[in-house]
Amino acid sequence: MSDSVVTTTDLDVRLEKHRVELTGYCYRMLGSSFEAEDAVQDTMVRAWRNYEKFEGRSSLRSWLYRIATNVCLDMLSAGNKRARPVDLSDSTPLAQAALSPRADNTWLEPMPDARVLPTVADPAEAAVAKESVRLAFMAALQQLPPKQRAVLILREVLAWRANEVAELLDTSVASVNSALQRARATLAERDDKAADAAVSDPLDEEQRKLLERYVAAFEGYDMAALTALLHEDAIMTMPPFDLWLTGHDDITGFMTTIGSACEGSRLIPVQVNGLPGFAQYKPDPDTGGFSPWAVQILEISDGGLTGFHFFLDTKRWFPLFDLPLHLEAESDEVEEGA
Repeated sequence: MSDSVVTTTDLDVRLEKHRVELTGYCYRMLGSSFEAEDAVQDTMVRAWRNYEKFEGRSSLRSWLYRIATNVCLDMLSAGNKRARPVDLSDSTPLAQAALSPRADNTWLEPMPDARVLPTVADPAEAAVAKESVRLAFMAALQQLPPKQRAVLILREVLAWRANEVAELLDTSVASVNSALQRARATLAERDDKAADAAVSDPLDEEQRKLLERYVAAFEGYDMAALTALLHEDAIMTMPPFDLWLTGHDDITGFMTTIGSACEGSRLIPVQVNGLPGFAQYKPDPDTGGFSPWAVQILEISDGGLTGFHFFLDTKRWFPLFDLPLHLEAESDEVEEGA
């Protein structure tokens, strides 16, 4: 058996080659960046400890996916579903806006593209991978029972054959096909405009210019310019708060009242959930520089912004994105800070 005699270093290298794609799989299954990385680490440990039992009847990759699937199904046994604010309540008029946080395990979490999207040569395959980690698709996945979720991801996203999925899940091809049909039907019932958001890869000239205008409007806190970029029914969310707003009047009204402390912010581009995004740094009166405030994810469609989502738990998100924890006031040079 060719896979049976390897050194510890060789095995570590072979396992690590699969970390990014396994993280992407576990992230789609769990909806949590941190739980996904924990699941992959558990998968690697189990694989390392049980490698002598690996008989080589399938590829190492398939074996790792089998372990990862079992880890994720165990983690999902409690039935927790992650969501966006728009999935849990109606939008709130600005006059009634209140910032009410919910527990961390309520929310879908952002994820850096580099941690979940392996480099692939096929542009069509890359596009499918990006679409499948966008917040709207991730929210749709959360509506599926765990095994249906696994089948849909393996068949539709990773393009596994039905017999391969059946072998991985210890079930029949008929059962896999039935689960896939039910999963597709559930997703088809969801009427989600955000799922229609289209972003070119790489960004086309119109989209690049739109983002440039957004940065200028946000950093300048120019509400008229920002309004011109927003669709009439654009939404804004701010996890861990369950409040979400719709329409440019309420969004800009919030930004100039409850959110007015964001005036003067600086934005740094990030690639997050297959979409353009920014790390937002807010002016820090104590240091004279800028401190982390949010990871923003932008949704674009038909030449405008249909949604932007502010993930505010910066103590968790900025280290995940390898972002600096301070920007200098005058030069905006990066300072690795506390």
